[in-house]
Amino acid sequence: MKPIDLALPGVKALTPYQPGKPISELERELGITNIVKLASNENPLGPSPKALEAIVAGLKDLHLYPDGSAFALRQALANHLNVSPNQITLGNGSNDVLEMVARTFLSDSSEALFSEHAFAVYPIVTQASGAKGVVAPCHDGSQGPKYGHNLDAFQQRITPNTKIVFIANPNNPTGTFLGRESLYRFLLNLPDHCLAVIDEAYFEYVDNDDYSNAVEWLNELPNLIVTRTFSKAYGLAALRVGYAVSSPEIADLLNRVRQPFNTSSLAQDAARAALSDRNYLELSIAINNQGLKQLEQAFRQRGLEYIPSVGNFITFDVGRLATSVYEALLHEGVIVRPIANYGLPNHLRVTVGNQDQNRVFIQALDRVLGL
Repeated sequence: MKPIDLALPGVKALTPYQPGKPISELERELGITNIVKLASNENPLGPSPKALEAIVAGLKDLHLYPDGSAFALRQALANHLNVSPNQITLGNGSNDVLEMVARTFLSDSSEALFSEHAFAVYPIVTQASGAKGVVAPCHDGSQGPKYGHNLDAFQQRITPNTKIVFIANPNNPTGTFLGRESLYRFLLNLPDHCLAVIDEAYFEYVDNDDYSNAVEWLNELPNLIVTRTFSKAYGLAALRVGYAVSSPEIADLLNRVRQPFNTSSLAQDAARAALSDRNYLELSIAINNQGLKQLEQAFRQRGLEYIPSVGNFITFDVGRLATSVYEALLHEGVIVRPIANYGLPNHLRVTVGNQDQNRVFIQALDRVLGL
């Protein structure tokens, strides 16, 4: 018997998550330098200076295991979010927390529900747990934002076997979001056997009066889990720090399956320092707002359709299969993200960089498209 025959059926059928191409890989492949990577929604500002100071200060203790409970970071997050520390579960990135949720609540007799064009990790953790993934079609633009989550379609697909509803707000890779009232009403009407996971990885970037802070609903909605990350606006993608906020009861269950020491000492210290650096966060948001306008204007001027985004990325339509455009951009030293695996074969997703990075991308795109 081959090893693959011993694996769980869901795992055997999985397609692994494909991250954005690393700069070092492109350097090896093409022998080019001065590469601009706009593929993974990373913060172009780099890490907070306070986070760097915290890392340096912690280097002397590398021989020691981290605090497995991450007491100081959970306390800092609790103060920041106005919740109790026992409502917080830390993860090695928010992907780790999403997997904990699936391992805790899904089985081969249950279903998880998520939107068309939603974050690829939802179907991965669902399938790996043996559960059935159910896809709700997105809006077609006639009754809601095109490519956005369609909550009516979600409601129609909830069954007695639905244990988890994954909602990315805003959604990656489309950048769309759900308004406060419609999302709250949907969550309020979920059946008791169903948990809602609101993935707010891009929460800090959103500047819209109709956008919700789902953490504020935790006291009213006992089956709600909110996930966030330090990888985006806080600029700590390499350190992998994410977290879930939930009821103490759910947090206790998640912490039962959480691996010991799943966040390192340096990651905990850096995250706590970044959380305290308000000036850094405000600058990150300002650079992103400027960059979004820069890219939107460029797409409009070139007649390229794009999906309006509230995150730190924007998805645009190249008018044909996007693979060749993606490959050509690589030869120009620009890495973006092809998203055919999200059901959008004619689209590319580009991270919002700083002004110079955005300019390099736009100029490279002009050369590739012959504009």
